[in-house]
Amino acid sequence: MKRPPALQLAALCWRNGAKGREVLLITSSNGRWILPKGWPIDGLTAPEAALQEAWEEAGVKTGKASKTSMGAYDCRKRFDSGSEIPCRTEVFEVEAIEVAKDYPESEMRKRRWVTPTDAAEMVAEPGLKAILAAFAE
Repeated sequence: MKRPPALQLAALCWRNGAKGREVLLITSSNGRWILPKGWPIDGLTAPEAALQEAWEEAGVKTGKASKTSMGAYDCRKRFDSGSEIPCRTEVFEVEAIEVAKDYPESEMRKRRWVTPTDAAEMVAEPGLKAILAAFAE
């Protein structure tokens, strides 16, 4: 019997920049551009867990998360050990209100504000590319 994919929750953080709407990408542990994401957190709703990941991984100290997912994509979660599992990642829109320079994973990750169109070109997962492309419209 095939196991269902594991659930991850992602934050598509955005702000209004000088040239229009921008989204925040961060690097994964192996240097790929991704959204802040993680596992569900006991005691938190899915949007609250996405906000927590936005803080820990990208420094979004204050944000307003959508109550419902704006979409989902399938990918493979790669662990440092080299093993992989199938994942379904639910994406929550987060308006970034306050972004800190110092945050829990600031030493481990790069972050970059880019247009949604540029973000769609920078990420690897086809489903995430589609979500970012739709967000650009």
